[in-house]
Amino acid sequence: MSSINLKDAFQNYKEEREFDRPTTMRLIEDVFKALLKKKYGTDENFDITVNAEKGDFVIYRKRMIVEDGVEFNEVTEVPYSEAQLIAPDYEVGEEVIEEVKLDDFGRRAALTAKQTIHGKINEIKKAALIKKYTDRIGDIISAEVYQVWKKEMLLLDEEGNELILPKEYQIPKDFYKKGDIVKASIERVENKNGLAQIIISRTSPAFLAKLIENEVPEIFDGIITIKKIVREPGERAKIAVETFDDRIDPVGACVGIRGSRIHGIVRELKNENLDIVNFTNNTQLFITRSLSPAKISSMEIDRENKHVKIYLKQDQVSLAIGKKGSNINLACELTGFKIDVIREGEQNEDQFDIELDEFNNEIDGWVIEEFKKIGCDTARSVLQLTIDELERRTDLERKTVEEVCKILTEEFEKGE
Repeated sequence: MSSINLKDAFQNYKEEREFDRPTTMRLIEDVFKALLKKKYGTDENFDITVNAEKGDFVIYRKRMIVEDGVEFNEVTEVPYSEAQLIAPDYEVGEEVIEEVKLDDFGRRAALTAKQTIHGKINEIKKAALIKKYTDRIGDIISAEVYQVWKKEMLLLDEEGNELILPKEYQIPKDFYKKGDIVKASIERVENKNGLAQIIISRTSPAFLAKLIENEVPEIFDGIITIKKIVREPGERAKIAVETFDDRIDPVGACVGIRGSRIHGIVRELKNENLDIVNFTNNTQLFITRSLSPAKISSMEIDRENKHVKIYLKQDQVSLAIGKKGSNINLACELTGFKIDVIREGEQNEDQFDIELDEFNNEIDGWVIEEFKKIGCDTARSVLQLTIDELERRTDLERKTVEEVCKILTEEFEKGE
């Protein structure tokens, strides 16, 4: 059977655990049983012996010896005269065992067998790869960048398996080139066009959860539990944690002495701000913690409609809303409440204010939205901040900020 050269077919896979001896033997047997059935109509009187280590196998056919001249089944029986040609000491009623040569199947069948073996090997590899990574969904993996495209990156793990990191699963500040090592979590496994496709992510909450777990032994041991994580990748994340051990401060344990446990995670996430808060079933307290670092003066909670109004002093509004609204948006996700910000005592009785939307004829709508994102939805709320502060928080060009302030200032001068 050497012309099929099973050694070549298996030498690349015999070290992999999915190609153990029973699997290898079963694979070969299945392929050649199919050939035997096709050629002889049955495989019941055939034995297939496989040596997976040497890459060799032998097929034996067993037939019963019958007397010459009687009607017989060519597949299961052999006349006495033919048996004598195999071995002269055979007698009627005995069983003849002989090797089936590969040439008996024909060249086309032999090539088909070889192709089938390779196909089944690839199927086993694919199934093993899918199972391996499906069982590890959410785990962190390190892989080497092999190729960078516009919409995704191709990476290779330590075994040479291909991983895909789509652009939408990359942190906006990520920049990698061929040969770089990337950390990410396994997001999902897809069967695409007959191939296993492993998708990894650096933006999922699971990635951040695993990074924290690796740095904080109390989480790994189950003493501290991560209740929920919400993220705006590369900008900000909020993590709610709790423990039933009164001796442990869960926030302090996660941060570490002088931030020692959290610094490495922040660097890995391209300086993403991490807000770690104590989880509590006290809704008011949890909302207050979720809006940190802003200090809330008071709040009105509508539990039925999952809506809350928070009242803040003027200097706390921008802190509560955060850059481009990130802080308040994440607080809404973390708590499950829609949060409205209301300034307290921002106007004197003899002062009037104007909503920014009233200036839509003079200021572009998208510019107004940028100011709203930082909590400035009226003219006075804009003018109470410096040009430098407005430029930094809104990411607008300085010239645009100056023009807006000029328009707003002129409107108040007209009123006076």
